[in-house]
Amino acid sequence: MKSIPKIELHLHLEGGAPPAFIRGIAKEKGTDLSRIFREDGSYSYKDFWHFLKVYEAATSVLTTPEDYARLTRAVLEESAENGVVYSETFISPDFCGGGDVAAWREYLHAMEETAAKAEVELGITLRGIITCIRHFGPEKAKPIAECAAQTKGSFITGFGIAGDELIGKPKDYLWAFDCAREAGLRLTAHAGEWGGAESVRDAIRDLNVERIGHGVQAITDLALVDEIAEAGITLECCPGSNVFLGVFPTWREHPIETLRERGVKVTVSTDDPPFFHTTMSAEYDRLADTFGWDEEIFDEINANALAAAFCDEDTKDRVAKKLKKGT
Repeated sequence: MKSIPKIELHLHLEGGAPPAFIRGIAKEKGTDLSRIFREDGSYSYKDFWHFLKVYEAATSVLTTPEDYARLTRAVLEESAENGVVYSETFISPDFCGGGDVAAWREYLHAMEETAAKAEVELGITLRGIITCIRHFGPEKAKPIAECAAQTKGSFITGFGIAGDELIGKPKDYLWAFDCAREAGLRLTAHAGEWGGAESVRDAIRDLNVERIGHGVQAITDLALVDEIAEAGITLECCPGSNVFLGVFPTWREHPIETLRERGVKVTVSTDDPPFFHTTMSAEYDRLADTFGWDEEIFDEINANALAAAFCDEDTKDRVAKKLKKGT
């Protein structure tokens, strides 16, 4: 599956950090992060909420633009190795300068410069979606939206929200989303991973997003599923993540195929791949084994992703050519 060209729309930049990379940065800075790793070197956590704490602990050693340049390169190398030709990554100025626009610009420059070099050397295109962190609260989301609005461009093309879905309601973050919308950014929101079908309905109604991160718990409300299909809203599905964290007990019980059969535009992503012991190639392998997905269906999935991508038409044309070369 590595040789199939792929598009990934749902990837957290820090969540893509290989454990060895984070251990190396921690060692350079004299920081003891042994508590977040297992003996085999992988990340260690008990459940989703503990995962959020481990994620933030790992991110805590990434304190300079250079750190984020190195991180960007490490993540893109892994993605390219697994056939990804276009990726969108969630980035939060909360972790890159604390929401200060001037500091954020320095981090952004480092990441964008690295991504441009990787596009030439690795053949992978990267775009950034600035995300506020839900469990940091609505007030913290406002400067993050301002960072997004002031740095919108060819690289920063979207705005979203991630974090603990059980904290607050989507409408609490309306100011931030309105700010991003007025700046011309495309919108997505994490919902329906832990918050149930109603969280998906709330995000669509209150934030007026065109994509939903995960969204898979919508399956418990088939009327909502049909509404999503009719509205043409794209779901950024991450089945390996969902199964690993226990949102669904097995791959066979994951609803991605049922959603697809009901006309929903589903896509495939890894979410936080080293945390969940997955890659884009592994996701494709499991989908083929579990649901019998073949080349035609994977072409459909990538077509969905390309149509929903938050990039300009020239970039889409270039990516489309890379997808065709792989057929």
